[in-house]
Amino acid sequence: MTRTVDVLVVGAGPAGLAAAAGLAAAGAGRVEVLERETDAGGVPRHCVRPGFGSDALGRPLDGPAYARRAVRAASRAGATVRTGVSATGWAAPLTLDVTAPTGLERIRARAVVLATGARERPRSARLVPGSRPAGVLTTGELQRTVARFGARAGLAGRRAVVVGGDPVARHAVRTLREAGAVVAAVVCERPGTATALGVGGAFATPVPVLSGTVVTELTGRGRLTGVAVRAGDGRTAVLRCDTVVFTGDWIPDHELVRLLGVPLAPGTRGPVTDGDFRTAEPGVFAVGNLLHGGEPARRAAAEGRAVVGAVLARLAGRPWPAGGVPVAVATEGPLRWVTPGLLGPAPVPGTSEAVSLPPPVPAPPVRLLVRPERRLVRPVLTVRQGDVLLGRERLAATLVPWRSVRLGPWWTDGVDGAGGPVVVAAEE
Repeated sequence: MTRTVDVLVVGAGPAGLAAAAGLAAAGAGRVEVLERETDAGGVPRHCVRPGFGSDALGRPLDGPAYARRAVRAASRAGATVRTGVSATGWAAPLTLDVTAPTGLERIRARAVVLATGARERPRSARLVPGSRPAGVLTTGELQRTVARFGARAGLAGRRAVVVGGDPVARHAVRTLREAGAVVAAVVCERPGTATALGVGGAFATPVPVLSGTVVTELTGRGRLTGVAVRAGDGRTAVLRCDTVVFTGDWIPDHELVRLLGVPLAPGTRGPVTDGDFRTAEPGVFAVGNLLHGGEPARRAAAEGRAVVGAVLARLAGRPWPAGGVPVAVATEGPLRWVTPGLLGPAPVPGTSEAVSLPPPVPAPPVRLLVRPERRLVRPVLTVRQGDVLLGRERLAATLVPWRSVRLGPWWTDGVDGAGGPVVVAAEE
């Protein structure tokens, strides 16, 4: 069965739902959202903690309440949210093959918004050796298990080790303790990261933090019995545990992007987009943590809202930049990634394809999102295009590897649309 919609949104997390709500409210036509999970709302559904804003009465929202509100907003705006539906591949650039409870479908759209989010790297992707025993989880798997079976019944283990230094490690510790497990230690490869996050001292009973330490092997057969670790000075030990939770180390869910042949950014491993969230494939947009794993829900939702104007322009016939926007953006020095990965001239209205603007006309300013590779104390950020310094500023804050910084639009003011790549660098 082949159906046609105006906008197809893949992924019903904060970004996808925000995009769907905005597009449906703006009169984009038939807007349909596909979600492979049985419930819509994305990762916040499993985060039973405050920190997701507040409701109309000023009461704090936890993750599940935030997710329910986002689903209601999309549905009330007129979008169709379908759950238990997986997009499995592309029949054409704007046509997706879909597996639904009712069978196989083929959905054709005038525009596609990819909002498939990100996931934590599992143990196998981190190349940690062992015999694949039970008791090895990511934070997402832990939270889903506890949410499904209850705090006490959902966790078979009783002594756990948490691996990672992102803020999600703190949430993993809290979930484990609520499930009745003893957290033996938090193992963090970056020196001082877990301590800076407050992982060790954020609880009534402090958690031991092993900074500058890596996991070298998982021991046990059938069920995990321990975690072998190595400190920065070469000392080794085995931490006795029956559960280990790998946290952070996000990677975008980019399978559909790869199947489409859209270029990936080397730093984020998400699709390369321009400031309007356009990919190299005409009519296909990408937003949220698909572009940069590990950003909070509010930032992903903001990108979902921001893509609405560009999608409406596409539906109205705005030309797509031919071959991508010409000015690439890269990082230099102790910066992990920057997004968007493309800047440059917007297409000229009324033409059949994008037209490069002449060199004297600058590219539209874009707000860059930058994340450091390690902790940087009041660094100097610079943005250059060739020998031209576009911006330079010493930041008052300390940059940390688990949090991004958004640069103002003036940083890219004056980019030559016909020039070479723009390079964002950090100096300590």
